[in-house]
Amino acid sequence: MQVVDPHVHFWDLDTHHYPWLANQGTSFVGDARDLKHNYLPDDLLREAGDIEVLKVVHVEANHDPADPVEETRWLESIADAGKGLPNAIVAAADLSAPNASEILAAHAAFDRTRGIRQILNVHANPLYDYVGRHYMREPAWRKHFALLEQHGLSFDLQLYPAQMEEAAALARAHPGVSLIVNHAGMFVDRNGVQGWRDWRDGLRVLAACPNVSVKISGLAMFDHEWTVESLRPYVLETIDAFGASRAMFASNFPVDRQFGGYAELWRAYAAIIGDASESERTALFRSNAERIYRI
Repeated sequence: MQVVDPHVHFWDLDTHHYPWLANQGTSFVGDARDLKHNYLPDDLLREAGDIEVLKVVHVEANHDPADPVEETRWLESIADAGKGLPNAIVAAADLSAPNASEILAAHAAFDRTRGIRQILNVHANPLYDYVGRHYMREPAWRKHFALLEQHGLSFDLQLYPAQMEEAAALARAHPGVSLIVNHAGMFVDRNGVQGWRDWRDGLRVLAACPNVSVKISGLAMFDHEWTVESLRPYVLETIDAFGASRAMFASNFPVDRQFGGYAELWRAYAAIIGDASESERTALFRSNAERIYRI
């Protein structure tokens, strides 16, 4: 099976600082102590086994926020020195910061930079709350978000269903910016019917914006004992919302490695869409990621 993986993380703990790994602990996404080791392109390729990984997109790995551009600089260096991986970089930037415009320009100067991610997840339950503030409502943040189009950068959109209406308004206000929903919209509130409806309907509100696409990834963060059947409704619902032309499978490795193997995950995706057409399979496994991330 050939894949283009549009959501991976690499880190080198010997040379760089990642606060969440330096002060690791247990959260809803698992035990970060299991991730406190270097993870580099050769590690991913070794784990892939019989899955042929053609290209990968690196998404910022919560590197030292004091120097976000250093992560991009390092990733460019390992790609140049090795097998060309990662092929594209989604870099980190705090769009609320006074120096955001300078950070964006610095990232954009690197050949492989394609976009920016700033995690936006806000939740009333502290267990699930990432950032504790509604960035999309802040004037400075929105002002700097508008600069993405000027630099030709996309935005990886990591948020919860309750934030999807607001994100759709952002997408409509900036039709020239490509937004990519991370982790199938992170369906977090799973204890009742309303949580499902919020996620399902939120996906469709976002999908109504032609400049929004989605990555089907990170499902194991909320389903640690996942099976093909437990993933099936989330995969199919996401594809139904966005269509096969604006959805793409991704691994979220090594984070999701805590809950299953790399090849096992990709084979699960293949089993779930086993009756899809060849063109749909090509789009979901490879060509959408290549087009959206321009690789």
